[in-house]
Amino acid sequence: MLPRARSESSPFKTFEEARDAIEALVPMKSDVAALTTLGIDPVQQPNTVILTQSDIVRRFVPSALLKREDLDPGVLACLEARDACRGWEISASRILKARTGNLLADFTNFSRRTETTGWRFNGLVLLVNDVVVYRAWSGQPRVNEIEVNTNPLGPLQDMGPAIITSQ
Repeated sequence: MLPRARSESSPFKTFEEARDAIEALVPMKSDVAALTTLGIDPVQQPNTVILTQSDIVRRFVPSALLKREDLDPGVLACLEARDACRGWEISASRILKARTGNLLADFTNFSRRTETTGWRFNGLVLLVNDVVVYRAWSGQPRVNEIEVNTNPLGPLQDMGPAIITSQ
């Protein structure tokens, strides 16, 4: 009887499915059609950011400490292609938040326990003239967080600040 919330921002069912889609891309060979077949399409997939060449420059050349030879050949190809270079940054997740514990303590606001489970995925694909030149991924394959809020005064806990600010 306690509340639940679910957040889904991905056509992928699992973290592994998202990771496999990115890893299936072959730099210098895969094209936009291959991306679409794998379910990676910024028009169809929510939370995908289309990056310009200047966005990519800011991301990969942040300081003087990073030398040109330190960059991946695909990143260099993208930077050298200038306007023909673009990127797709994919953010995908499936998160479930469930309040667990004692119904009476939760209802009266004495104690609330929230469990957050699921996964979060981030992918980056760089393209030059619709050909993948670089791909990378990161994320959290398993999210497991527990938040416990305890209010010793229960339903009266929030009344103090409300009384002070309303006068």
